Amino acid sequence: MTAVSAVKAALKTQAIETPSWAYGNSGTRFKVFAQPGVPRNPREKLEDAARVHQHTGVAPTVALHIPWDKVEGSDGYADLATYAQELGLRLGAINSNVFQDDDYKLGSVTNPDPAVRRKALGHLLECVDIMDATGSRDLKLWFSDGTNYPGQDDIRARQDRLAEALAAVYERLGESQRMLLEYKLFEPAFYATDVPDWGTAYAHCLKLGPKAQVVVDTGHHAPGTNIEFIVALLLREGRLGAFDFNSRFYADDDLMVGAADPFQLFRIMYEVVRGGGFTADVAFMLDQCHNIEAKIPAIIRSVMNVQEATAKALLVDGEALGAAQRSGDVLAANAVLMDAYNTDVRPLLAEVREELDLDPDPIAAYRRSGWAEKIVAERVGGTQAGWGA
Repeated sequence: MTAVSAVKAALKTQAIETPSWAYGNSGTRFKVFAQPGVPRNPREKLEDAARVHQHTGVAPTVALHIPWDKVEGSDGYADLATYAQELGLRLGAINSNVFQDDDYKLGSVTNPDPAVRRKALGHLLECVDIMDATGSRDLKLWFSDGTNYPGQDDIRARQDRLAEALAAVYERLGESQRMLLEYKLFEPAFYATDVPDWGTAYAHCLKLGPKAQVVVDTGHHAPGTNIEFIVALLLREGRLGAFDFNSRFYADDDLMVGAADPFQLFRIMYEVVRGGGFTADVAFMLDQCHNIEAKIPAIIRSVMNVQEATAKALLVDGEALGAAQRSGDVLAANAVLMDAYNTDVRPLLAEVREELDLDPDPIAAYRRSGWAEKIVAERVGGTQAGWGA
């Protein structure tokens, strides 16, 4: 049996990165919904993120998205990093944006126009400059590039252009920096997305070198895809760099992680624990949009969902599972996993939080804090942050 003390010790080391954009306004492709008290600039986003970390104790880093989090001045990003430190945070992954520009209608780094490709590459290199200023380790790349119609462009040539751009960015990375390559089955490209799956991302990363790693976004797969198999294989090959945690019912819904299928999240986290991925080498990031629910408590709840899935994964009796597997006892092996999954770990996590001098109920603590009322009263005027801002 797994010792509860060991499970507690592991949970205290967990770190879950929250995304700056989750604190801003978001919505569907039809409408972006505004909420009172939403941050108006990156500093206010960090202030909200600090509340999440204050109540959970496991959300010490915040991912930025450029240009959504663009700051002015030669020392702007260094100053932002300093402000994060003052709030008890660090700046995490820098996310590029080569999808919200009219020039990218036919693609960014895979565009048939060399001038557009140069523009996109310039932005990616700018993001590495920002990493230098913020002290960030990870550059996260997602490309909306692709085609909508057969014959629209040369599929193989687009892969060549992608490889050329990735190689240029890889060459620019510092010694301790990494490139995290994300994939997405479809949307906005519907016929052929240029990085549609983990295999394509893995192939490019393998060619680039060890500083290129794959990002598994839990919403970016075809229905029925065995995501934990992908996780196990990438861990085995040493190429799993990060997760983008969210939940989906149909496609890339970007709902709260664990909302649709908490059992899947448990299975993923078991493979992480089993495969030696519960380390700082694998970044556990949220990538969600909170359109109709209050943002900060939704992010706190998401962090708690990851914690609960992790706790259950850590409780799996590895010895009993291995024995059942070796003997071919299918039912006994499945029962070991189900016993761990069916364990109510909320009391255990409450104990962990109390041992960290935190409130055992982060949501209740946030509601009592008065922060929601404070930001609604103070954040009046200006332009709220959101998609494209």
